[in-house]
Amino acid sequence: MKKWSLILIASLLILLGACGNSSENAGAGDSGKDSKSEGSTLERLKEVGKVKLGVANEKPYGYKTSDGEVTGVAPEITKAVFKEMSIDVVEGEVTEFGSLIPALQAERFDVVTAGMDIRPERCAEAAFGDVEIRYGEGMAVQKGNPKNLHSYEDIAKNPDVKVSIMAGANQNEFLKELGVKDNQIETADSISSNIAAVSSGRVDATVMTEASIREAVASADHSKVEEAKPFTQPEIGGESVMSYGAAVFRKEDNELREAYNAELKKLIDSGKILEIFEEFGFGEDNLPDDVTTEDRCAK
Repeated sequence: MKKWSLILIASLLILLGACGNSSENAGAGDSGKDSKSEGSTLERLKEVGKVKLGVANEKPYGYKTSDGEVTGVAPEITKAVFKEMSIDVVEGEVTEFGSLIPALQAERFDVVTAGMDIRPERCAEAAFGDVEIRYGEGMAVQKGNPKNLHSYEDIAKNPDVKVSIMAGANQNEFLKELGVKDNQIETADSISSNIAAVSSGRVDATVMTEASIREAVASADHSKVEEAKPFTQPEIGGESVMSYGAAVFRKEDNELREAYNAELKKLIDSGKILEIFEEFGFGEDNLPDDVTTEDRCAK
């Protein structure tokens, strides 16, 4: 009798343990599903009425003013879009360009808005919204342009030329594809540091987007630095290089991205985006064309 009692108790304990494990597993599964459900970030943002943006310090695309406000063409587009989504409070944090996507993945930001070019390697890490701006390249050189540099190809042709670029920027790939060697390139974490490298004579040139070069040279020491003019846009594989910028989202935030895209389209179709462009020195040539985010991610 005692033996059968022990067997009965053991059986009940096993049964209860199995039920407990089953309940825990079901709970874990439900929790995982909820934490990754589409729209969770969008719902949270609408509930709190606030969104946090990641911005690179790259004027005029994005930067912080002297009074601490984050502005620039990309943040202002994003502010306009979120306003239409009834999210009026926008907080921005400026960080190094190369840290933007990792910080987004770590949930320091809800969205990255820096006019970031849509490129396949970036598409593998995050989800880009629809194209909101397109732009070309530019170059700053030492005063008088002693190395006679008027294109990225000119840098490739002369192995003695040294060039400084923004860490994590497209220009690194552009230059290498055109034949510029690693020992010709150095990187810096800010536009001012790149300009300083030219003005000090440490490098012969710095390259970045046309709008960034224009802004950087305007505030530089004109006795040491100038914009390379004329400048020929680089061609890679027989095609002129043009960058296509968009807001960046975490891959799981698909509903947020789609809601953003819907309001962005209205902003473009109404012409209001051009008003934002003009405030920061851009124009109709910078409006999106027929190239899509899908095109850029697949390139």
